[in-house]
Amino acid sequence: MQITERMVASFHYTLTNDAGEVLDSSRGREPLVYLHGGHNIVPGLEAQMAGHVAGDRFTADVAAAEGYGDYIDELVQVVPRKAFAGVDELEVGMQFQAQTAHGTIPVVITEIDGDEVTVDGNHPLAGEALHFDIEIVDVREASVEEVLHGHVHGAGGHHH
Repeated sequence: MQITERMVASFHYTLTNDAGEVLDSSRGREPLVYLHGGHNIVPGLEAQMAGHVAGDRFTADVAAAEGYGDYIDELVQVVPRKAFAGVDELEVGMQFQAQTAHGTIPVVITEIDGDEVTVDGNHPLAGEALHFDIEIVDVREASVEEVLHGHVHGAGGHHH
């Protein structure tokens, strides 16, 4: 079976950046399982998965815009420490939810300078090209419930 819309694909991957550093890998763990067409993986990778079958091995290079998006300078803000009322100890790397005009977004503290705290709402991989080494493990038809819910159920997927 080929990977097409409404198919469930299981695959192993190793993700590297332009410098060749390994950022993530499923090797030694269970494969990643996703519903093709459900927007469960980055768009650039999902597009390159189409047409592949179990046993295929290939590389997929994904531009930042088709991965986690371009880096947006406006998502980096300096806010007063008092914006974190109720949090006694602030540290670089802490994650919070920020309310914006466009809804809630996750932010991470990147710098603390006295009463000024710098937060970044970009995904950690925003602005980076992604390089995947892929091995397709299995392809199957999605159940009606999986298609309606927009994600995989059961082993390797979402459990209700």
